[in-house]
Amino acid sequence: MAHEQTEATPGLAHSAALLAFGNVSSRGLGMVRDMVIAYFLGASVGVASFVLANRLLRLLYDLLIGGMLSAALVPVFGEYTSKEQQPELWRLVSIVFTILSLIVTALILLIELFAVPLARLLASGQAPAQQLVTAHFFRLMAPAALLLTASGVFTATLYALKRFHYPALITAVYNLGILIAVPLLAGKLDAFSLAVGVLTGAFFQLSIAYSGVRHGHLRLNFSWHHPALRRIIFLYLPVAVSLLVGMGQGLFDGYLATFTGDSSLVYMANATTLVQLPLGLIAMAVANAALPSLAGLHTAGEKAAYGDTLSRSVRFVLYLTLPAAMLLFVLAPQLIGLIYQHGRYVAKDAWQTAWALRGYSLGLTFAALDWQLNYAFYAQQDTHTPTIVGIIAVAVYVVIALWLMKPLGMLGLVLADSSKHFSHALMMTYLTRRRVGHLPIWGAAGKMAAITLLVGGAAWFGTVWLGGHLAVSRLVGDLLLLVTIGGGSAVIYFLLTLWARLPESRQILRLARHGAAH
Repeated sequence: MAHEQTEATPGLAHSAALLAFGNVSSRGLGMVRDMVIAYFLGASVGVASFVLANRLLRLLYDLLIGGMLSAALVPVFGEYTSKEQQPELWRLVSIVFTILSLIVTALILLIELFAVPLARLLASGQAPAQQLVTAHFFRLMAPAALLLTASGVFTATLYALKRFHYPALITAVYNLGILIAVPLLAGKLDAFSLAVGVLTGAFFQLSIAYSGVRHGHLRLNFSWHHPALRRIIFLYLPVAVSLLVGMGQGLFDGYLATFTGDSSLVYMANATTLVQLPLGLIAMAVANAALPSLAGLHTAGEKAAYGDTLSRSVRFVLYLTLPAAMLLFVLAPQLIGLIYQHGRYVAKDAWQTAWALRGYSLGLTFAALDWQLNYAFYAQQDTHTPTIVGIIAVAVYVVIALWLMKPLGMLGLVLADSSKHFSHALMMTYLTRRRVGHLPIWGAAGKMAAITLLVGGAAWFGTVWLGGHLAVSRLVGDLLLLVTIGGGSAVIYFLLTLWARLPESRQILRLARHGAAH
């Protein structure tokens, strides 16, 4: 058994590292994208309208394919990946693609017809003229939903087949559209150049996804009586309920944000981009890499191996996200100043964004933990439990958001979001322990948290002291603080965890040596 565990770890770590490469490329390009937007367009009301329209687009994607991908498509597609069953896999993929394409097309037509009343509903805090701008964004960006849905179905197929190279590329190319469109078209189209960029990026993403499955005999298929389709629907319905609730929370969050300032949506979106970087690099990559293995172990009835795989994924995620959250909190002003405070994005915008980032960073580790625990239940084909927990967590968000919005404005909405992740992680941890049994996680997690707090206190003191003694320009000062305090804190954290004999530190060393050898 010890030998099996040793062999399993590099497989999970390698798959996670591959997906992490794609995710960090995507998040890195996302930061460059936001820098380009900030430079050419600032935090204007036009950008705020784009943020609201983009939020609607992403929520529709999550509802129709994003949640289905991990909760239903990968586990069910995974049952048909043997060589003998692959013809049936492609038939099933064709059926799912056909159904979802029809549904998304109908939704796009509804958005095109009712864009103006939809904008008035979701952006009540905007002036009437600005609501019309938001409606134009809805209409321009809605067709991207069809492209994203198709690429999502193909991505789920690639995950099930454990072909992680294409998904790694898929996550990286989406932001290229805006990086190309905004510098070329901002002078002519202003903020509407962003809509062109979204459509271009969605096309890039679909092209990569299709290239990974083009030999799979895909075609439109209206034979909707496949038995696996019923299992997909059964698994997805609870998730759909949860996503509808989450979608309502996301739209409600945007609705409230329109009452806290013209640019609040921009500040929150830019801060979210930075928080999503460690989530994509660490939590999503590890969860997606572990899901096929967890599903297979559950099907085989190997409960001990299932618990071991889950424990390793949770510990690895906590090991990396705790210091990431700490550094985002401590170095938020420097990070935002270096990335965003250029061109039309002025000091006031950067300061507001930094506080939003600090608020979101408080929920980062809990959000990362949620990814692992939700996927652990999905691997058991239990989508009901995460759904119920998600609904309760959204209720927590609504109560706290309404409570804190008046005294704290935008920051109250940010803290409510972090509170949602905290309550969700707390409930899922309790339920996972009841379902799986004791996991050897929490002793190590306590050591990681203690070391993080120690390093974080030193980083805060170092930032204050060193920042007061730097006689350089703002940009150079921000860069020096990020390199010295951020890099030094990361090294000290690693050395302290190595001294504490946490196995995750040794795993990092093995990955580094493996990468150097290749």
